[in-house]
Amino acid sequence: MTLTSEYEGDLESVEPIDTAHADETTSTTTTATSKAVGRQVLVLAESEYRLAVRSRWAVALTGIFAAFALGLTTFSGASVSPEGFDRTVASLAVLAVYLVPLVALAFSYDAIVGREESGWLQTLFSLPVSRAWIVLGTGLGRGAILTSATIIGFGVAGGFLLLEFGLAGFDTYVAFLLATVALGLAFLALGVLLSTLAREKTHALGFALLAWAWFVLVHDLLALGVLSAFDLPDAALSVLLLANPTSVFRALVLGSLGAAGDAGFASVLAEAGLSTGVLLGALLAWIVVPIALAAVVIRRRRV
Repeated sequence: MTLTSEYEGDLESVEPIDTAHADETTSTTTTATSKAVGRQVLVLAESEYRLAVRSRWAVALTGIFAAFALGLTTFSGASVSPEGFDRTVASLAVLAVYLVPLVALAFSYDAIVGREESGWLQTLFSLPVSRAWIVLGTGLGRGAILTSATIIGFGVAGGFLLLEFGLAGFDTYVAFLLATVALGLAFLALGVLLSTLAREKTHALGFALLAWAWFVLVHDLLALGVLSAFDLPDAALSVLLLANPTSVFRALVLGSLGAAGDAGFASVLAEAGLSTGVLLGALLAWIVVPIALAAVVIRRRRV
C-alpha cells in the first residue's frame, strides 16, 4: 500500500465535520467537531511522520546534529571546570545558530509545494478535511521528527559533557537543548509558510536560502549598524531583538551564561531589559504565527 493510499484510508475513516443539525445542542456539536478535527490533524501528522522516517530524514537529521555537536564538544579543548562547561555550551549555542535554522529550512521548504508536485496535495484536497488542518498536521509531523532529532543529536553531546563535568551546571545544558528545539521549530514553521507561498520547489528553496541568510547573517549586522549610528530607546532595541528568532535564541542562551557581551546583537539584552518569559514567548510566537499564516494562505491555493 502506498503512502497516498494510507492517507486516503485514514482520512476517509474520519467522519466529516457536520454542524448542520440545528436540533443538537451547542455543546454537543462543539465536542463532536473538536474530536473530528483532532482526529484529522493526528492522522495527517502521523502520516507525515511515517513518510519522513521512511525517507531516512529522521536518521539524517539526527546524524548531522550528533556529528557537529560531538565534533565541537570533543575538540573544544575546554578545561574540566564550571567555566569550561559554560564555554562549551556557548560554543554549541553558536553552532546551533548557524546549523539548526539551515537544517530546519532544508527539511521544510518542500512541505507543501513538494507534495503538490507529487500529486499528494491534490489527493488531500479531495478528501473531507480542512486545508488549514493539512498545514497543521504537516507541521506537527515534521516538527516531531525535527524535535526528536535535535534532542537525540545534541543529547549525545550532552551525555559526554555529563561524563566530563558531572551534574554541576547541567541544567544549563538542558535549557540550551530546549531553546535549540524551539529555534528549530521556529524555522521549520517559517519553511512551511514559504512552501505554502511558493509555486515551485526551486522557488521555495531559493526563499528558504534567502531567509536563512537574512536571519542568521544579515539582520544582526544591520541591527548593530543601526545601534551604532542612532541612539535608540529601549522599545526600539526590544523590537530589533524580537524581530529575529536567532537573536532571541542568542539572548536567551548566551545571556543566561553571562556571555551576552560576546554574542553580537545579543549584547543589547541587558539594555533592552527583556525577561526570560518575554524571550520564550517570542520564540513561541515565531513557531505559531508562520503556521497560522500558512493555514490562511493555503485556503486560496489552486492546484
